[in-house]
Amino acid sequence: MTNSARFPSAVYATRLARAAELSAAAGLDGLLITPGPDLQYLLGSRAESFERLTCLVIPADGSGARIVVPKMELAALGGSATADLGLEVLDWVDGDDPYLLAGSVLPPKPATAVTDAMPALHLLPLASNFGTTPVLATAVLRQLRMIKDADEIEALRRAGAAIDRVHARMAEWIVAGRTEAEVAADIEAAIVAEGHTEAEFVIVGSGPNGADPHHEVSDRRIEAGDVVVVDIGGPVEPGYNSDSTRTYSVGDPGDDASTRIAVLAQAQAAAVAAVRPGVTAEAVDAAARNVLAEAGLADAFIHRTGHGIGLSVHEDPYIVAGNTLVLEPGMAFSIEPGIYFKGQWGARIEDIVVVTADGYESMNNQPHGLTSVD
Repeated sequence: MTNSARFPSAVYATRLARAAELSAAAGLDGLLITPGPDLQYLLGSRAESFERLTCLVIPADGSGARIVVPKMELAALGGSATADLGLEVLDWVDGDDPYLLAGSVLPPKPATAVTDAMPALHLLPLASNFGTTPVLATAVLRQLRMIKDADEIEALRRAGAAIDRVHARMAEWIVAGRTEAEVAADIEAAIVAEGHTEAEFVIVGSGPNGADPHHEVSDRRIEAGDVVVVDIGGPVEPGYNSDSTRTYSVGDPGDDASTRIAVLAQAQAAAVAAVRPGVTAEAVDAAARNVLAEAGLADAFIHRTGHGIGLSVHEDPYIVAGNTLVLEPGMAFSIEPGIYFKGQWGARIEDIVVVTADGYESMNNQPHGLTSVD
């Protein structure tokens, strides 16, 4: 596969057929998919959602998907597989009722499921016109999107290698006296230069700011001895994301930080090593959590161990206590335990892994321990 904006059309034909089959198995009459990651997954479309309805309707009876789209926005389907697949396009103009048009594809009072990205602006009129309340399509589509095929895994592989190349350059930018914002600007440019289409997110948490897992950047100046958390990622074509975190120090952060971050690295490695088919998501979470608990750091780990990744940065499966989902080959997710000490510092180590037939493959291969950039 080349680095094109979408996969071959046959891939989407298979996905649409499978979505219809799974809908029927769930007792649904059809799926309703507005612009967002689900539409990109099913059709390769990057159309945007506006006040005018664009909606892929997938009947569960196998009669074939149709797409409702404003005539003035037909060009937005140009990069998708719509034409190649011969999908019927139900276009409409202002003054028409697109919700009735969508309903014409399905039986009266249909049992439907909608993408979780559907705006209420469209959900409520659809429900009113159908006379029934849709459910979320997540339970149906997660069965498709969670299991990555070979082309998707290759895209994740390329994304992982690209973000690794950015992490390998951190010593160029993380320098005492520079602000987090200045460092982040350099990282953002490098993310694109190394092969991503954009920087989806850049977190640079230095010193006490690293104790906030979702800190982004600030004007704080990095100081000698700081621990610095760098969590970065973005998409590569056809839209699959990287997400990798490493923890750096500007010189010597002290024995306490060094010792605790070494334990964190052991916890992250234990969770990665636990990944294989047949293991539950919560067992992987426990593998990391147990190492930290044994070192007295359980209370410092305040979030789940990981999240699925693909067209969305966060998607199923979630690696968290209570999730009894059994891992299968093709599932892709992060392993990212962290420890956080309010007002002092924080640390996180993250790889993306894919479940293989007999274990795992890591998409990230930069050093995992505390890395000095001085």
